[in-house]
Amino acid sequence: MSLVPRTLLGRAMLLIAIVMVIGQLVSIRLFDYFEREPRALAAALQAITVVNYTKASLLAAHEDRRLALLSEMSGKEGVRIYAADLLEEIEPLPKDPFTKLIVEKIKEKLGADTIVAINHFGVAGLWVSFSIGQDDFWVVIPRIQVERPFPWQWLGWGAIVILLSLASAFLIAERINRPLNLLVKAADRLRMGEQPPPLPEEGLDELRAVNHAFNQMSEALTRLDAERTLLLAGISHDLRTPLARLRLAVEMLPDEQSGSLRDGMVQDITDMDNIIHQFLDFVRGIEGEPTQMIDINSLLKSIYERHIRAGRNLVLKLSPTHLIPLRPLAMQRLLNNLIDNAFAYSKGEVTVTTTITAGSIILSVLDKGPGIPESQMQRLLRPFERLDTARGNEGGSGLGLAIANRIARLHKGELSLKNRPEGGLEASLALPIHV
Repeated sequence: MSLVPRTLLGRAMLLIAIVMVIGQLVSIRLFDYFEREPRALAAALQAITVVNYTKASLLAAHEDRRLALLSEMSGKEGVRIYAADLLEEIEPLPKDPFTKLIVEKIKEKLGADTIVAINHFGVAGLWVSFSIGQDDFWVVIPRIQVERPFPWQWLGWGAIVILLSLASAFLIAERINRPLNLLVKAADRLRMGEQPPPLPEEGLDELRAVNHAFNQMSEALTRLDAERTLLLAGISHDLRTPLARLRLAVEMLPDEQSGSLRDGMVQDITDMDNIIHQFLDFVRGIEGEPTQMIDINSLLKSIYERHIRAGRNLVLKLSPTHLIPLRPLAMQRLLNNLIDNAFAYSKGEVTVTTTITAGSIILSVLDKGPGIPESQMQRLLRPFERLDTARGNEGGSGLGLAIANRIARLHKGELSLKNRPEGGLEASLALPIHV
């Protein structure tokens, strides 16, 4: 899976997790809010019932028996009853919405003059006052009966819901991400000059439409490339026959009638034949050649020997040998194009160097020619691009560097051009060691 989709998937999962956590917290708060009043009403009714039961019991008892009855009733079910003094200092109620709601419900039923306190005299519980004649009393209800403990089980269930939601979201995101990965890989193969297999036109409507459009674009590019290849191959083939006849006729001219004119015509015919040869090289398919583990130094040495036999001043400066995956014929064509291009404009010595880095081999072809304007570097790597200055006015079809760049991309490498500080041009080819 590529980095970009992985990154998008990670961000999407993080966003979903944040939204789910916020949603769970909001749902818990909403549940607590709507459940607060019924819970407060239940707690208030419990207190009211205890107060009314205690008050009724005391009213039904004889005055001489009230103290004994108070002592007997106090402590049952955790409820305590104390005599009250109106001069007691009452601490203010805590600023808790739930407690405030309980107090409001109690006063609605027992009267507005009812005093309600929390943790009075350091005794934990809900204190509710009532009066019988001139006597005032406190009913103390333990807090465990009026306060609900924090619902830790909600967090557990909420965590389970979040995990299940994230798992479902991950499966959905993976299902969406899979065709995106296929699309990225297909686009990358198309960028490298390869023909990707058709993408499956299934799944979501939007993805189906994107894959269908990509398949149509890929087919259109394939047809266009095939038509261009056929056109260039046909023209090149048809031109070679009359050029051969023309060269034969020029060669048969008598020396006294031709002289330097004949030599010039022969050179022009040779140049035209070389251009046709480049056309054929450009349209000739190289994608079908199998990849082999090749010693790049051995390949360079064989090329070096051919150029030395041709009388050229080629210098090799090679790093230790290394096997890398290459298409040998295509790579040989690439290296020959770079070296021939360097000799065409250098008019002297050309140096080839190799350097091994952590993940690639850097092969450089150095010449001592006039160089190239910086703004024109990338143009020369495109087909049929030529310059009108310095290195671009020597003839040729403008395909040599384009062919080299095409083969470099086929090997997942990168071809770049830069001017040397001491003068001349450096064509640098970076090839991955492992593909």
